[in-house]
Order: sequence, then C-alpha cells, then structure tokens
Amino acid sequence: MKRRSLLAFAFLFLLACGDRVARMAADSSTTTARLYRERAGVPGVPAFGFSAGRPAAMSVSEVVVTGEDALPMPTATNMVIRTATASVKVDSLERAVAAVRELAARVGGFIANTGLQTGEGQLRSATIQVKVPATRFDEALAGLKPIGKLESANVETEDVGEEYVDVTARMENAHRLERRLIELLATRTGKLKDVLDVEQSLAQVREEIERYEGRLRYLQAHTAMSTLTVYVHEPVPVVGNAGTSVMGEAFRQAWRNFVMFLAVFVQALGIIIPLGALAGGVWLVVRARERASSRAAA
Repeated sequence: MKRRSLLAFAFLFLLACGDRVARMAADSSTTTARLYRERAGVPGVPAFGFSAGRPAAMSVSEVVVTGEDALPMPTATNMVIRTATASVKVDSLERAVAAVRELAARVGGFIANTGLQTGEGQLRSATIQVKVPATRFDEALAGLKPIGKLESANVETEDVGEEYVDVTARMENAHRLERRLIELLATRTGKLKDVLDVEQSLAQVREEIERYEGRLRYLQAHTAMSTLTVYVHEPVPVVGNAGTSVMGEAFRQAWRNFVMFLAVFVQALGIIIPLGALAGGVWLVVRARERASSRAAA
C-alpha cells in the first residue's frame, strides 16, 4: 500500500513539473516576442506557422519571400559620392584661410579638418578639408577662384546607387523575416529548446538589420555631403636672412660658385694631365715616324 502511494505521488510530481516547464516556455516566448516587437516597432504581423517536422530555428537564407509577399524594389537617384582636391596660390595665408571658412559657411558646409605650416624657413601653407552639401558642390568649387590663383582642381565621383538599392532590399527582407519570427515566438508553445532556437535566429536577423542600417547611414551621409580639400600656399619668398642684403648674399653666392668651379677644375686636372701627356707622346711618335718615312723616300 505504501509503495503504491509513493508511485502515485511521484507520478503527480512529474506531471506538475512538466506543466510548469511548459508554462515557463510559453511565458518566455511571449515576453521575448513583446520585447522584440517594442524594439522593432512592429504593432502586428501576419500569421506564420510551421509544419510538424520543420525546426523552429531559421535563418535569412531559409525564408524566400515570393508572390504577394515580395517587396517592391526601392529606387535611388543621384547617389553619387564626390570628392575634390584643389591647390590655390595666395598672397596672404591668413586671409585665404578666412576666405575658405567664409565660403564653407556661405554654401551651407563646415570645416572638417585644418592643417597649417608656418615654421621658419618653410613654405607658408594650409590644408583645409571642407564638407559641403552635394547640391552646392559646384558652387563651392567655383568659389575658390576669387581667393587666389587656382593652380589645379581634381574631382572624383563614385556612383553608389546600385549598392544603396541592394542594401535597402536586403534590409527590408530582413525586417520581414524579423516580424515573422516575432509572431512565431509570441504564438509558439512547446519545448524550451525550440523557444531558445527561435530567439537565437531572431538575434542573428537583428544583427544583420543593424549592419544594413549602418551601411545605409554611411552611404546617405557621404552622398549628401561632398568633400572638398583645399591646399592654399603663399609664393616662395625672395628675401635674404636677417641682417643681410639680397645683393650682398647674391655676390657671396657668386663667389662660392666660382670657387666651386675652380675646385672642380683642379680635380679634373688629375685626369686631364695624364691623358694629355699620353696623347702628346703618341703624337710625337707618329710625327717622328712620318719624318723618317719622308727622309727615306727622298
């Protein structure tokens, strides 16, 4: 009698544990689905079910959206990244830098980076990187001419429209899969392992969506704002050192050049004299033979 009572108690205990595990799995899936809905901003999604033998975990590559569920392909116009470099010769470096700053503000841009070189004995110059709206890029480039003498200007363009459309389509499909997995997680009841598999698949899809969103933000930012790098420099100064005159320095340089010429000439004598002596000896021998031949013939 006591043995039967113990078996009955054990059976009831196992039933209670099984019911508790099922309730925990259902509560976990409902809570997780609600959190993912709030994160993704999905108020409601279409029904989505599985066949009896289909596993709960899915990846993006396992879901093919066709027919009525197919997403319209987005379009992108004027998705072009433009960068330019320009070199400008100016009379005053300070005024030129101020003019470039005014130009950036006038076209609605801003200064991103600035580098100055004004050390003693160095060419006074500055490198200024300007971010300007893409719609006013040509205006900004033309605005460099009044600043000084425009020596060079190079413009590079990169069309990223195809990449933008492709990434947008991938992100929309990932959003569609995310909504279906959220619905599945909210309505599915079963083993705790199945719920965890769905959550893992949902986390992978969310990671792909965030990666796509980051790439789209990069493309949008770089197509909306073009980059213009301006190199401005002053002419090479023709002045003497402190306490000296330009003409005096010129005469001293001329004397140094003359002394250097004499030094090079003296060094060359070490080659010229032996070669000259050898050539003179050969000439004397040839001349003596010619005279001997003339006398013998006479």
